[in-house]
Amino acid sequence: MNVRHRVDLDQPERDELLSMLRGGKHPARKLKRAQILLAAEAGLSDETIAATVAVGGSTVYRTKRRFVEMGLEAALGEEPRPGAQRKLTGKEEALLVATACSSPPPGCARWTLELLADAFVKLTEHEQLSRETVRRRLAENDVKPWRKDMWCIPKIDAEYVARMEDVLDLYAEASDPQRPVVCFDESPTQLIGEVRQPIPAEPGRPQRYDCEYKRNGTANLFVFLDAHRSWRKVKVTERRTAEDFAHCMRDLVDVHYPEAACIRVVLDNLSTHTPAALYQALPPDEARRSLRRLEFHYTPKHASWLNMVEIEIGVLRGQCLNRRIESRDRLVDEVAAWERRRNASGARIKWMFSTEKARVKLAKAYPKPTAKES
Repeated sequence: MNVRHRVDLDQPERDELLSMLRGGKHPARKLKRAQILLAAEAGLSDETIAATVAVGGSTVYRTKRRFVEMGLEAALGEEPRPGAQRKLTGKEEALLVATACSSPPPGCARWTLELLADAFVKLTEHEQLSRETVRRRLAENDVKPWRKDMWCIPKIDAEYVARMEDVLDLYAEASDPQRPVVCFDESPTQLIGEVRQPIPAEPGRPQRYDCEYKRNGTANLFVFLDAHRSWRKVKVTERRTAEDFAHCMRDLVDVHYPEAACIRVVLDNLSTHTPAALYQALPPDEARRSLRRLEFHYTPKHASWLNMVEIEIGVLRGQCLNRRIESRDRLVDEVAAWERRRNASGARIKWMFSTEKARVKLAKAYPKPTAKES
């Protein structure tokens, strides 16, 4: 018997369907079902609805049947689809993930989908396994064996903790003009020139530049950042030797903070970042005079994230250096312009990590105190 289902919408259901069709983001299939229900209520035949909505006659029949038997929500939704049975069991999927996380075969730099499929066939009773099956199972488990991230893995010991808390306590102090905290670091940059003149941008067309370029050498950027006020200074040099470091420290004392009683400098463990560098580059009395007003605070090894100036260098690269700059003179001008604008804007690094947070988040890594002798 040919069963015909009659669609009678009440006003709330009709309003919901009309609102859905007027706007908003809905799947195309759901919108077509809404159109089918409204057309069916208007009395159109199944053949006319199918031609108007561009669907098959069976789709019209199923949508009307589901509305009559189960309601509006069921009629708009998807029916469960059986699909094909998964080829890998739970244990086999775990084996695939474990294989992908292991070392690749000899002579291979990394696992590929083909290598994993071949290895899995050897480990199981499957005669074959497609690369698409491997890809889907790895994607579901968020495993990407062809990727590697380079990372400095620190050794958190008592020395690491002591240096970390020393730097964090400096950041937590109130601003004191007599005892400023200045973060210091250097960053190399390449001087890149154009081989062919770029084509300027026009309405509807971005600027175009040639993929070929020429390398005109390198330069070094010494970057100073006051931890408690909006001040930074970038000095462009050819090198980053101990002599260059010594002259930066002398500038810090004589030019940038001439009235300060003691300048606390946060810096990393580069071999040139030592008091001895001042004696190598300056007369003994001048080196001693500068060092009397300097106090060095070193970050832990492999913990450059603790130096606030690293964030500022990232801002400098994103706002100013992310382009081709062909000469040292132009680099000096561009960096100076960025520095003036950034200082005038009042921009500061908002440091959120503290000693208290470190003791909570890194509690398991903190060294355990030795037991007291009785």
